[in-house]
Amino acid sequence: MVEAISVIIIIFALFAWSRALLRFKDKKIKGSEFSFWTLIWLSVLVLSLNPELAGLISFKLGIERPVDLVVYSSVLLLFYLNFRIYVKQEKTEQEITELVRELALRKK
Repeated sequence: MVEAISVIIIIFALFAWSRALLRFKDKKIKGSEFSFWTLIWLSVLVLSLNPELAGLISFKLGIERPVDLVVYSSVLLLFYLNFRIYVKQEKTEQEITELVRELALRKK
């Protein structure tokens, strides 16, 4: 039987995936980004429907508790996403700098 927390997680994962789908349809994210988020939310769904799978994976990786596997994976994902945001911010700052220089040169 599915526990209450699993139901909440499933509903949230479906909601989050639907947001990614809408962004993809609006062409606000690329196909690769949509695939990434589909993989993430599908993994959440599978693990919430079959928690024993997390135990099996954690055992194979030498991690004692399945919840530790979830925490480690979440932290790694957050670091990766933070890196992606940092790279995009740096790119945006460089583009703004180039535009400001170009506009300054045009005014002279």
